[in-house]
Amino acid sequence: MFSFTIAAVVFGVVFLAELPDKTALAGLMLGTRYRASYVFAGVAAAFLVHVALAIAAGSVLTLLPHRWVQGVVGVLFLAGTAVLLFRKDDDEEEVKKPADQSFWKVSGAGFMMILVAEFGDLTQIMTANLAARYDAPLSVGVGAVLALWAVAALGILGGRTLMKYVPLRVVTKVAACVMLVLAGFSLYEAIAG
Repeated sequence: MFSFTIAAVVFGVVFLAELPDKTALAGLMLGTRYRASYVFAGVAAAFLVHVALAIAAGSVLTLLPHRWVQGVVGVLFLAGTAVLLFRKDDDEEEVKKPADQSFWKVSGAGFMMILVAEFGDLTQIMTANLAARYDAPLSVGVGAVLALWAVAALGILGGRTLMKYVPLRVVTKVAACVMLVLAGFSLYEAIAG
């Protein structure tokens, strides 16, 4: 059964965690060089693949005893919080420009870049954790995909403008605080369970 509440929570968490990620910057860079709709098509398809893999992994976690799952999820959220707070800013990665700007070349470049860069990324791990926590794969999947697509669209179309008004460190700290709260809830449920 689909839960709008779970989808909204997942959207908020994943959106905030993905905003300071290098993927948003890569989307911005591709969006300034190529047709935005072509870039978005490739990026959106790659995110769909990543969310499907994360939901599958999270669904496997739900087979474990509930207290164990909550403990693992809590620890992983704490690790995600630490990653957000203590990571160093990466330099922009160089993306090879396709020989032409056809739909398949541009969307393929965006797809491959995201597929490789996001594999095992924090938001993919968070999506798996959220799928395990809520045991609502459709709701978690929809929330995560829409959040990732929203960040990609922002990065492709308006990343420079957003970063003029909202410093990256503020977005990172808000995402870390949200993850810390989720870690607290999960660990509380594991202990009090």
